[in-house]
Amino acid sequence: MDVPPREIRVPLDEAVAVLRDLNEFVVSLDRLGSRLASGTADEHTVGTFVADWDVARRLARARDLLSAAMDRQLSEEDNARIDALCERGRFYGTDGSFPGESARGGGTETGGT
Repeated sequence: MDVPPREIRVPLDEAVAVLRDLNEFVVSLDRLGSRLASGTADEHTVGTFVADWDVARRLARARDLLSAAMDRQLSEEDNARIDALCERGRFYGTDGSFPGESARGGGTETGGT
C-alpha cells in the first residue's frame, strides 16, 4: 500500500464485534466451500447464507468502523490516498460477469474510507 505505515485506534468492544463477525464468515464460507466441492451445496445455499446471516450489512459495519477511525485519526491527504486505493478494488459485476457467466468473475466489494 502506498500510504505511510501508521496505526489507528478503534474501541476494543467494536473491534471484538467485527472480529467475531469476520470469524463467523470465514469459518462458514470455508464450510460452504467444502460443501460446494463435495456437491452437497450449490450457489443457492451460499446466497441463502449471505442473505440470512446479513453478511452485507455486517461487513459494511466493519468497513464503517475502520473508515470512521481513519477519518478521525489520519490527515485528509492520507484518507484521500486510502479512498483511491479502495476504489481500485475488484467489484462483483463491474467486469460484465454475473452468475453462470464465468467461474471466477467479479470479486469482493470494497469501499472507500
